[in-house]
Amino acid sequence: MALYIGLLSGTSMDGVDACLADLSSPHPLIIGTHHRPYPAPLLSELRALASPQAEEGVQRLGRLDAWIGEIFAESVLQLLEQTGIRAAQVRAVGSHGQTLWHAPHADWPHTLQIGDPHRIAERTGITVVADFRRRDVAAGGQGAPLVPPAHAALFGDTEEPRIVANIGGIANITVLPRGGGPSGVRGFDTGPGNTLMDAWILRHRGLPYDQDGAWAEEGQAHKGLLACLLDDPYFGLPAPKSTGPEWFNLDWLQTRAGGLLRELAPEDVQATLLELTARTLIGAARTAAPEAGRMLVCGGGAYNTALMDRMQALAGEMRVESTAAYGVEPAWVEALAFAWLAKQTLEGLPGNLPQVTGARGERVLGAIFPGGGCSSRAPRKTVTSGRRARSPAANPRDISNR
Repeated sequence: MALYIGLLSGTSMDGVDACLADLSSPHPLIIGTHHRPYPAPLLSELRALASPQAEEGVQRLGRLDAWIGEIFAESVLQLLEQTGIRAAQVRAVGSHGQTLWHAPHADWPHTLQIGDPHRIAERTGITVVADFRRRDVAAGGQGAPLVPPAHAALFGDTEEPRIVANIGGIANITVLPRGGGPSGVRGFDTGPGNTLMDAWILRHRGLPYDQDGAWAEEGQAHKGLLACLLDDPYFGLPAPKSTGPEWFNLDWLQTRAGGLLRELAPEDVQATLLELTARTLIGAARTAAPEAGRMLVCGGGAYNTALMDRMQALAGEMRVESTAAYGVEPAWVEALAFAWLAKQTLEGLPGNLPQVTGARGERVLGAIFPGGGCSSRAPRKTVTSGRRARSPAANPRDISNR
């Protein structure tokens, strides 16, 4: 076996996804998965620091970097205990970290992910590959999306052109031409996925997400509001392009909508935000790959039945399906992708696709933090909430917005 672990926490900031996989064959085998929710105090501080209005110093950043590193390390140890796999059997952990800011179009392009990989290596004894995005940015790329080459390895087909849509906080698509392999693969962020819907229902109902899109189905999409939102210049930008909640947030919604938000019922706004995600995603897919006959959906949005139904209605003859039908549960595709990227790094192989990110060329991504020299003993100080996460089968919406 060639065992790898992928770690990810997405723009929703709801916790850590850990995926243990055997990558010894062209068809990866998932051995185990684990979702570790962030403790409420950590989540509160993360959101405060990631807020556009935040004015925080390096002390908080450094403390959160260390804290999140501990949480990621605990996720590995709990996953190993759950699966019965020893740390010595795992070749590497691929840790994406927690994105706080993504600004590839700034005067000094940058992207910031925290979650100290040294702590993960020290706590687990496993070699860690981390900091995947910044090498691509340094090479003139967007640093995102990085998952398209993994999508090609996982879901490419020799006979059928396909699209993979990842609907996390932000949505992105990967275009997979007929034939499989990375040649000709394209991809980009299409705009908001769940981030606006989640923020709106949190504000008005105190809920972290709209279960199955039920609240959105109580309302009706408002044409005027939708037109204001679709008029944002991001949607017309050519690829390569990437974005994040730094752009698409409730302040953005207020600015674009103006007085309309005060006139509409909250459920009508929610329905409009669902329509925005569905239209921008399907519209981008049709433009980028009109020949594609199938869209495979992963991420938390795959569990929003109202969103999936609306996407299918807009997609016409193109089939919209969950990646579960093709061997990988939607909740774990991104974590598996970062296990795959760790393998690429250790083998000295490129992890980016220049035609996707806009980088000057292929690059081996990430930095390697050697493991060994420690045991997986319990920490001296607890940083957990004390509540064990349920499995995705028992609580699939725990993975709402990767």
